[in-house]
Amino acid sequence: MHPILKLVTQRVALGVLLLFAASVLIFAGTSILPGDVAQQILGQSATPEALENLRRELGLNEPALTRYFSWLGGVMQGDLGTALTNGRDIAESLGSRLSNTLFLAFWAAVISVPLAIFLGLLAVRYKDRWPDKLISGVTLTTISVPEFMIGYILIYWVSIKFGWFSSVAIINDGMSLGEKLNAIAIPVMVLTLVVLAHMMRMTRAAILNVMQSAYIETAELKGMPMLKIIATHAFPNAIAPIVNVVMINLAYLVVGVVVVEVVFAYPGMGQYLVDHVAKRDIPVVQACGLIFAAVYIGLNLVADIVSILANPRLRHPK
Repeated sequence: MHPILKLVTQRVALGVLLLFAASVLIFAGTSILPGDVAQQILGQSATPEALENLRRELGLNEPALTRYFSWLGGVMQGDLGTALTNGRDIAESLGSRLSNTLFLAFWAAVISVPLAIFLGLLAVRYKDRWPDKLISGVTLTTISVPEFMIGYILIYWVSIKFGWFSSVAIINDGMSLGEKLNAIAIPVMVLTLVVLAHMMRMTRAAILNVMQSAYIETAELKGMPMLKIIATHAFPNAIAPIVNVVMINLAYLVVGVVVVEVVFAYPGMGQYLVDHVAKRDIPVVQACGLIFAAVYIGLNLVADIVSILANPRLRHPK
């Protein structure tokens, strides 16, 4: 078997195993939460008979292992279960929420990824000079401030003070693309500032590491412009670690947006999860947790595969 195919197969198998392990942890974690789901649904005035009937109807009296495999079997068939609080199908409810979260993450990525790579290249070009120090200082400041604080600061200045964009990011299917982009402008700014520093600094570090290679010195001796050396020689050979950090941050844009969605009342998966955690709607929490885990593992799997394909020693084995 070709080394690349073998490594890709191993990574995919490991990803499936990790997702299975995540499902076990999610189910176990939600099952040991304190409190009685039936009591939460029916209220404190419910009779013992009513509570027992509801527990039997929800399958709460079944052994944990039986409930887990029943839940996992449903998930593998596309059935995420039914919400306890409103009786709606979870997969149907999550459809629009997931698309909203992906919409927000997509536009944040469209801005943050090219900007981070450009700033990383610029910092390398002017290493240890004022542009490098300014870029590093500003990005370190933004990564040190919690995203909810950045959100509130931007709401005050961009929305309240100047009135450029709305402070509440509510979107619906009836809105045009321009209206949606106007609504999510501030959340996109927050997410961009949060992930920009990590990607920029990793790009800078990866390229600086390649710049110490002998072929870079040869290019310099030939009189090639520094910017051309960085763009055509250093950057392509530093692509693997850059792709890794980009994928990790893309995963964060999908999985880690809970705080941002709550701050801006954005109708995404994070807001949906928080609402149902407060109601102790276990099936919804399990479904959201599993989708977040699948996205995170999937994007990291893509990063691993790209790193393997970018390795010339694996592409052209002796």
